[in-house]
Amino acid sequence: MQNSTFGMGRLALFLLLGLASCEKILPLAPEENALLDGPVEGLNEAENLRFLRGDAAFNTEVFTPATGLGPLFVASSCGSCHAGDGKGHPFSTLTRFGQSDSSGNPFLYPGGPQLQHRAIPGFVPEQLPPGAPFAKLTPPANTGLGFLEAVPDAELFAWADPGDANNDGISGRPNWISLPAYLSARPGAMALNGRFIGRFGKKAAVYDLLQQTANAYNQDIGIASLFEPFDTYSGQEIDPEVATATVREVVFYLQTLKAPQPRRTDDPDVAAGRQLFTQIQCTGCHRPELRTSASPIAALANRTIYPYSDLLLHDMGPGLDDGYTEGSALSAEWRTPPLWGLGLSKNAQGGQYYLLHDGRARSIEEAILLHGGEAAESGGQYRKLSAIEKQQLIVFLESL
Repeated sequence: MQNSTFGMGRLALFLLLGLASCEKILPLAPEENALLDGPVEGLNEAENLRFLRGDAAFNTEVFTPATGLGPLFVASSCGSCHAGDGKGHPFSTLTRFGQSDSSGNPFLYPGGPQLQHRAIPGFVPEQLPPGAPFAKLTPPANTGLGFLEAVPDAELFAWADPGDANNDGISGRPNWISLPAYLSARPGAMALNGRFIGRFGKKAAVYDLLQQTANAYNQDIGIASLFEPFDTYSGQEIDPEVATATVREVVFYLQTLKAPQPRRTDDPDVAAGRQLFTQIQCTGCHRPELRTSASPIAALANRTIYPYSDLLLHDMGPGLDDGYTEGSALSAEWRTPPLWGLGLSKNAQGGQYYLLHDGRARSIEEAILLHGGEAAESGGQYRKLSAIEKQQLIVFLESL
C-alpha cells in the first residue's frame, strides 16, 4: 500500500513537472489586440456560425480550373491576398488600367479594368494594352470594414469641403459612382445626378462589401457569380461558378471582422505622438473618430469607431499621381486609408512595411514624406519635428 501511494505521488510529481515544462516550451497565445482576425463582439449564435462559414470560404477555399479558376486570374483564393486579414505585399499587388480621367475607361475589353497576369494551362495571361494608364494597388487589410460600411453618407459628406471653404488647404470630396444593376442604395443614402457615394477601394470607387466581394471573385480569381456572371477571358455571360449563398457569407464575414484594437495605450510616447498627430494637422484627413448608424447587424449599429479616416478623396500631389483613376476621381486623388491596424501590417507583409496605395513606402516615415498635395503642409510640419518627436509620432501610429 505504501509503495502504491509512493508511486502515485511520483506520478503526480512527474505530471506537475511536465506541465511546468510545457508552459516554458509552448508559445503563449497572442494577445487579442495583436491579431487582426476574429469576429466583432456581440454576434448571436447564428451570426457566429455564419461568420465561421464565411471565414472558411474566404481563407481556406482554393480554386482550381475544375472549380472555376480563371481562365485568367490574379490569385487562386481570397486569403492569398489578405494573409491573416492584413495588407497585401508586392506578390499580391494588383494592376488596374485604362482610365486617365473622369470620362470613363476606353480599355474595357474582356478582362479589364484589372490585369489578370496569370492563366491556367492553355491560356495566355493578359498584357497591358499599349498606351493604357495604370496603377499598382496593394490589397488592403480586411478588418473593421463592416463598421466603415455602417457609417452614414451624411457623416462623410459633412467632412467634405471640395472648394476648401475654410481655407485649411484640405478639400476632401466623395467619389460619386454609378451602382451596378444588382445593388440598391442603402437607406438614407445621398445621391447626386443618379450617383452615390463610394467608400471602399483605393479611389473609393466601390459602394459596399457585396460589390467589393463580387468584383474580387470575378476580377481576382476569374470566378463568375450571380452578381458578376462574366468570363474574364471572353467577356461572355456564363453560369455562376460560386454559390450566391457563399458570396453572401463571405460578405457577412467581411462585415463582422472586428476592428483593430489599439496597443500600448498607457505608453507616454503614444500619448505624446497622438498630440503631435493632431498638432501637425494629420487629422484633417485621417479623422480619428466616426459614428455608425442603424445596421441590419446589431453589433455594428450606433457605435463610435476610430479608423483614422474620412473615407473621402484627397489630392495627394504629383508624386502619387499614377495617371490612372476610377469613377469620377482625378488621377492624383486617393481615398484616405484607415490607419487602424497599421502597426500590425508587417505581420501580414513578411516583416516589412509596404505602404501607400502601391506599397512603394517601406516605412511609416517614408509614407509620410511622400504625402503631397493637400497633405504637403502636414508633411512640412513633420519635417520640422525633432528626432524624438518624430519617433513619438511613429510609435503612436504603430500603436493603432
